[in-house]
Amino acid sequence: MASTGNKGSDAEQRAATFLQQQKLTLLERNYRCRFGEIDLVMREGDTIVFIEVRMRSSDRFGGATASITAAKQLKLTRAARHYLAEYEGDFPCRFDAVLISGEQENDIEWIQNAFDES
Repeated sequence: MASTGNKGSDAEQRAATFLQQQKLTLLERNYRCRFGEIDLVMREGDTIVFIEVRMRSSDRFGGATASITAAKQLKLTRAARHYLAEYEGDFPCRFDAVLISGEQENDIEWIQNAFDES
């Protein structure tokens, strides 16, 4: 049985591959700063896309979507601001979520503009 860390890495790789097939360009994986971590930073055209990857084996606790709480959103937006400041960019950006519920290709749900920056 795979460890939680390996499952997370596998889910992020599946999400990155899926999004690259949708014509997004991978800029960075697991961007870390004092405010938190962003699973994937990608580009779609001129837009920087900050992506939270969530994998859930069941919906018992609300599923993957419910796990992106307001507190998690705040951490993501702070980390995204730090990323943009670090790269001295004033780029349009958005926050997407990739939800993975199983092993099949159709078990991936991509939610664009999953939440607004607060």
